[in-house]
Order: sequence, then C-alpha cells, then structure tokens
Amino acid sequence: MSRMLGYCLTLGTRDGWADFSYIAAVRLSEIERAMLAIAALNSLETVDAITTAAAAIGSVGGPLPAFLGGMSDARFWASIGTRSELNAYALAAYEAMNTKDQAAFFQHINEEDISA
Repeated sequence: MSRMLGYCLTLGTRDGWADFSYIAAVRLSEIERAMLAIAALNSLETVDAITTAAAAIGSVGGPLPAFLGGMSDARFWASIGTRSELNAYALAAYEAMNTKDQAAFFQHINEEDISA
C-alpha cells in the first residue's frame, strides 16, 4: 500500500487515485481505511475537510438562495439532495415556521397522497 500511495502521489491523476481507492478496499481493513480517511481529513483546514468529505459521500450541500419565488429552486435542490439532507432541511424549515404556517403545512401534507 505504501508503494501504491507513492505511485499515486507521483502520478497525481484522477485514475491513479481511483486505482488507489480500489486497491485500498481490497488490501486494507475497514478500520484502516477509516483511519486513513480521518488522518487525511485532519490534515486539511476545516472548510476543506467538510467539502472533501461531502464530495466523497455525494452530499450536495445546503439549498441555494431562492431567486425567483423559491419553489422551482427548492424543488430542484430537493431533487438532488441526499435523504439525510432532505430530512435535516425539512425539519429545520418546519421548526423555523411560525405556528400558523406550521398548521398550514401540516394540513397540506395530510391532504397529499403519501405512498411508502
């Protein structure tokens, strides 16, 4: 693995790192790979570590500001957000609503045909 890491650092290509990832999955235990990821993330500035981890797990980040009324932008973001992001932002948005808007939202979702 140390030689493979050296090759990746020398090549510095996307394909080289993809190959490293494949070999690491075969040669290293899950704990070893997790510790390698932690060490790499800890070597970065916080914002870069967060961005890198989010890219690795496929996170799309928070919704963008709504420019033209909001719903089309919100629906677009919701179409690409991960399940955990959707749950987090939906709950946070609901909690931030005033009581009247919460009641209207609750009524709206109860009228929708929700299928599992």
